[in-house]
Amino acid sequence: MPRVSPTGVRAVLFAVPLVVAGVLGTALPAGATPHSGTSLTCRGEGVDAKALVRSRTETVIHASLGTIWRLQADVERWPSWQAPVTTVERLDHGPFRKGSAFRWTTPIPPNPSTPATGLDITSTVKQLKRDSCIRWTGPATAEGLHIDGVHVWNFTEVEGGVLVRTEETHTGEQVEADVPTATRILRDGLEGWLRELKATAEARTGHRRS
Repeated sequence: MPRVSPTGVRAVLFAVPLVVAGVLGTALPAGATPHSGTSLTCRGEGVDAKALVRSRTETVIHASLGTIWRLQADVERWPSWQAPVTTVERLDHGPFRKGSAFRWTTPIPPNPSTPATGLDITSTVKQLKRDSCIRWTGPATAEGLHIDGVHVWNFTEVEGGVLVRTEETHTGEQVEADVPTATRILRDGLEGWLRELKATAEARTGHRRS
């Protein structure tokens, strides 16, 4: 695999929302708060405890749990509501469950260190409890870039909606070369994902913000 300089790493990181397909550099969705402390888990398993690059955030979505779960679990339809996701392919058939795997892509524009390419992500569901939690893991690769990610989602019904919490860790030589930048990019991506999930779920529910 070609080596990428630290400058090149930063350029690639800024060019694409790594693994999380979010919109970078924007505010949290209403009700979202960065969160630190005890890691999220799904059926007793959490993110990579040794990872240097990690982030967690949450928001309340004013929609039914069923609506939110369907949006998240129907991975093949992600491109319809997540602009940075260009393609998704299920690698198995049937209900979204433990063992389900999917390959998804997002573009990386050209920059001074790398040509235009695409980030190729293969995620495998390791733990799942319907309407409650999902945990998937897998690599994200591009020319000169390899990241191993672990991503956990928790869904809890609360008054007026659903509290959605998410936490992710990244490991890999390139992201560990600049942990603060990689962490900020990961945080921005998670916030973007929650923002788009919230907007889509609430629109389908007919919720209107005051």
